[in-house]
Formats: sequence, C-alpha cells, structure tokens
Amino acid sequence: MSRPVGNVRLKAARVAAGFNSQQALADALTEVSPQLGIRGLAVGVRQVRRWESATPPWPQPEVRRVLTHLLGQSLEDLGFTAPWGVEGGQGRGVTQQPMPSTPVNTRRVPVPAQSTPAKQPVSVGRDFEVITRSHRRLYWSVAPATLHPAVLEHTELGRALLPEISNPGRRLLAAALAESYLLAGRIEFFDLQQPEQAASTFTRALQAAGEANEALLGSAVLAHTAFIPGWAGDREAAAERMVAARTYARRAAPSAEFLAWLDAVEAECLTRCGDPATALRLIGHAEETLAAGSKHTTPAWMDWFSPVRLAAFKGNTQLEAGHLPQARETLLHALDSLPPTAEKQRTVVLGDLAAVEAADGRPQEACDYACQALEQLASTWYATGMERVREVRRVLAPWQNEQCVRDLDDRLYDWGTTVSALQR
Repeated sequence: MSRPVGNVRLKAARVAAGFNSQQALADALTEVSPQLGIRGLAVGVRQVRRWESATPPWPQPEVRRVLTHLLGQSLEDLGFTAPWGVEGGQGRGVTQQPMPSTPVNTRRVPVPAQSTPAKQPVSVGRDFEVITRSHRRLYWSVAPATLHPAVLEHTELGRALLPEISNPGRRLLAAALAESYLLAGRIEFFDLQQPEQAASTFTRALQAAGEANEALLGSAVLAHTAFIPGWAGDREAAAERMVAARTYARRAAPSAEFLAWLDAVEAECLTRCGDPATALRLIGHAEETLAAGSKHTTPAWMDWFSPVRLAAFKGNTQLEAGHLPQARETLLHALDSLPPTAEKQRTVVLGDLAAVEAADGRPQEACDYACQALEQLASTWYATGMERVREVRRVLAPWQNEQCVRDLDDRLYDWGTTVSALQR
C-alpha cells in the first residue's frame, strides 16, 4: 500500500473539525475572519488544495491567525514549515516547542513527518505495537486515572520515534500510535468526561492514521469524534462526522461488525439529540448487517463492540423512546449475555435498567439496579456508568422520602464514592 501524498496533518485536522471538503474549510475561514477583526479576507478552495499538497506554502500572517483559530492547532501541528525553518526562527518570533515534561502536554505535540535518515531498526514498529496491544487489554480492568498517563507517555514515545524509522516499520508504528491516541481519547471522553481534551487527542489519532494510510482506523477515529457533538445535542455536527467516518470506511474493507458499530454510533448520537425513532431504525439495520455477515474480519483493535453491546445500545434507545417493556426485555438479555470482563458496560446496562424501572414508577426495583451499578463502579470506575446512576436519582426525586431511595443516597454519597467522584 502506497503512502498518502500530501499534508495529511492538515487534512486530518480539517476532517476532525467537521469540514468534510476543502471548500467547506475555505468558506469557514472566510466567514470567521471578521469575528477576529480581519476584514476583506477571502480564502478559495485552490488555496486550501495547495495547503494540503506535499509542499504546502507558508500562509500569510492574517490567514495564519484565522487558520489556527478555526482548527485549534499551531501551524507546525498542521503540517506547515516556516520558510526560515524552525531552528533559524529564533530571531523571528518562532521558537521550537520543547519536549513535553508531563503527559498532560503530549496532546499538543504534532505527529511528525519523517525528515531525518532512519536511525531505528524496522523492528521498533513491532515492539511499539506490542505495548499498544497491552494497553488495549489493560483498559478493561485498570483504573482510567492510572492507565491514562501511561498511554499518553507511550504516545510521546511513538511521536519521538516516528521520524527515526523507515517503512515498513514506520507505517506499523504510525498505526499503533494512532491506536494509542484513540485509546487515550476514549479514556478522556468516556471515563474522565473531558470532551475538549478528547477532541484534541482524536485529531492526533487521525493524523497518525493518515501517516499509516489506515482508512479503517481513520473511520473509527472519526466515528468517535461524532460522540462529542452528539452527546452535546448538536445533531448536524455529529451527522457530518458520521458522513466522514462512513466515507473512510468505504475506502477500506470493513467487516459487518464494523459497519454495524457505525450504525450504533449514529443511533446513539440521534438518541442524545432527541430522535430515538430514527435511531431504532438504524439499530435495526445494524442487526441485519450482523446477521448477513461479511467476508472481511474485524480488526483486533476494535474490542469495544459486539452483538451484545449493540443490544445495550438498543435497550437505551428503547428507553428514551418510551418503550419500557421492550427496553426491559432487551437490557435484561444484554445483562445476562455480557462476558465477565465487561464490567464497564455492565454498569451502563444496570443504570439503564434502573432508569426503566424509575420511568415505570417502580422505585424499589430502580434502586436495586442502581445499587448494583454502584457496587460495580466501586471496583471498576466508569464515568459514563456513574452518570447513568445520577440521572436515575434525579428521576427518583418524587420518591426521595422512600426508604429505598434513602438507602440509595447512603450508597451514592458514602465516603468512598463521593471522594472518588470528586477526584475524577
């Protein structure tokens, strides 16, 4: 497979920001410039096309200001090189970014292109991938706050090694680096509830996937970026991300499971945006896709989806649609079918079952499920699961003087749970 030609870092940042075409970015740059006090600036699609070429020209000062404002990254992050060079720019207001000293800063460091002769053996790519694979497995049992710094340090190592290795090891390293960034972003979004940090990390993941020319991995990253506006209720932005994700998937060989997951992601975004009816139709399509199967295999890095997880998606959507008997049946089946290692998903399903019972006017049953979710959260923290429990407690407000609800409050606000929630 040949390497992609052009400035993949700018293209990745553009797509991750929701601009699916070069024309869309050009229009946005022109429209936003007056907001920054810049009058008369007009950017055309030909200019954006030149920026995404293999030798992007250095933008003019006013354009640089608008471009970095709109995409939220520095020019160097976006694949541009100053005409005077990084090392020669000390007297011109350009300084070389220092190596981050803490994991917190690694998201700000661009994915570098290879600009120096290879210094590392090709085997480095495989060695780096082994650690990435280990982190993937550790995610399901290690506390997010513990694993997250280690994953970010690993991405920093990969970023430093990438310019020092030639193909085919470079492509292997870039793909593993993209997966590591994706894992870091998943932890930030789902476990730590840090959507802004996750958005930046997902952009790094997409840039690394572009370096590896891995369209399917790029599709997975883009689908994850759709969660951010989707959970915030921005249906249009989420839909744009999903169009991009499906476009990237068509360039690869997606398995039936991967295509069903794309449907599930879009369905969850639609549910969060108040359209569970359309979401249920998408989930039905996902079920048909899984039943039909595919000759293509699911990549090893896609370990977050399965038919039982699709059922959990479906149960939540049925709950939001007000189909309580169907939601109860779907979620109970999903709970029975979850493997023992799916502790995080178990908290979500238990929380949704509690929500079903609360919506059905059964506070005792709702509290029982919520307490089970809290017991699971005590051993395996998952911010998304905790949010489900908190939402149930809000719904239970009419029964707050009932003993079962008071018992739930005692459990929800005990010392360990309260301190853990504040720490996270």
